[in-house]
Amino acid sequence: MLYLSLHFKQHRQQYYELLQTVRTEGDWERWVEFFVEAIRETAQQAVVTAHQLSALIRENREKTQSLGRVAGSALQVLDMLAKRPVLSIPATRTMTGLSPHTITKVFLALEEMGLVKELAGQKRNRLFCYDRYLHVLSEGTEPLQ
Repeated sequence: MLYLSLHFKQHRQQYYELLQTVRTEGDWERWVEFFVEAIRETAQQAVVTAHQLSALIRENREKTQSLGRVAGSALQVLDMLAKRPVLSIPATRTMTGLSPHTITKVFLALEEMGLVKELAGQKRNRLFCYDRYLHVLSEGTEPLQ
């Protein structure tokens, strides 16, 4: 979750200027200060992201409890999605031990609730993603112009 490269991209001009200053003047202190600041800011953002993901998972676990008979299986699948936010039915079966039929029912229920999104648009070899989870993880990583 410490994505230092993003910080360097966002501060590209300063990054290159400080590197040039190291080369031409040997000013390592300013470069190290810049680097430490990047770590501090990135770590703070990682804590915010971790809290957001934790709240999202908690909220979605509460929602899945309303699914009736498949609620227990849905919680297992949701736990797997928190570890691997993009899953196929066979991968989910390997990770949970649930039957493909049950997993399919769970994914369809989670999709209907808006918690997952089907990616492939096919009847076979479907992939499901924990869309909001991925959205939280990718916040701020959009390409810079």
